[in-house]
Amino acid sequence: MIILGIESSCDETGVGIAELGADGSVRLLADQVASSVGQHARFGGVVPEIASRAHLEAMRPTMDRALAESGLALSDVDAFAVTRGPGLAGALMVGVGAAKAYALALGKPCYGVNHLAGHVAADTLQHGSLPSPCLALLVSGGHTQLLLVEDLAGKITELGSTIDDAAGEAYDKVARLLELPYPGGPPIDKLAAEGDPEAIAFPRGMTGPRDARHDFSFSGLKTAVARWVERAEAAGETVPVADVAASFQEAVADVLTMKAVRAAEEYGIGTLLISGGVAANSRISGLAAQRCAAAGIELRVPRPRLCTDNGAMIAALGAALVHAGVAPTAMEFGADPAMPVELISL
Repeated sequence: MIILGIESSCDETGVGIAELGADGSVRLLADQVASSVGQHARFGGVVPEIASRAHLEAMRPTMDRALAESGLALSDVDAFAVTRGPGLAGALMVGVGAAKAYALALGKPCYGVNHLAGHVAADTLQHGSLPSPCLALLVSGGHTQLLLVEDLAGKITELGSTIDDAAGEAYDKVARLLELPYPGGPPIDKLAAEGDPEAIAFPRGMTGPRDARHDFSFSGLKTAVARWVERAEAAGETVPVADVAASFQEAVADVLTMKAVRAAEEYGIGTLLISGGVAANSRISGLAAQRCAAAGIELRVPRPRLCTDNGAMIAALGAALVHAGVAPTAMEFGADPAMPVELISL
């Protein structure tokens, strides 16, 4: 079966096409993404109205490119899957409207699915089926969560989440402090390679004995970086930008990987999956590899292209739902900006 996935939760318009085998294997046939990140850069963050308009403009061309890459016609598609939530309301509406229109016109089933579960499903396109159970650390600009994945098509449980800033959001805010480009993840990662990660002892949020073991907090870390830079500038000192970037990144990677490995050990889980845009960060993946190896835990990290928002991950999740025999979504469904991760599909 041919499954076409549409993603429009934030600032990437994604269309992916996957082939579902009789044994449940999934093969990626096309992965096309149009990003509006350049239109948001001067604002230092995503502007919802701009993102929605960009999705409207990009949807049809991105669909055409995906079909051309796969060598298929729209009539060859057997089922559609689309991100229903969570995400920006206006942006989600564009994708949902497009998927429903295509499905209705062709008389094909449509699945309204969860963006977060899609990030977990992305790994199946590179490494095959997920073991059950599996622990997933989802890190992106809008989400930082620890997820217990017992069944990709049926049961995902949130063990912990951020109580304030997501990891990617903290990167963007610190990058702005250091006068680095938006989005902040790639430039901080690159600059950190030139700095000393032990130069500044930035705090590790939510790691005290009374703190929730599986929750995260990065707002205090961001504030600590801002105060350190302010004090250095007030004293007339030159801010060692590379050292600040490296020390900040070390604090983020330390907390993320420590909590993820600890949770895997507590639940007796032998596989840790890291996904989401921040999973492409070199220090986070590198430290996770070290700690997983020491704990005897298998680490799975999709290639960077699959970590960021894309339609391929939505096609992969749709394929998992089809293979599991999950019923398609009734066509009356709409966007759900606050869709909980436990609701994999509607």
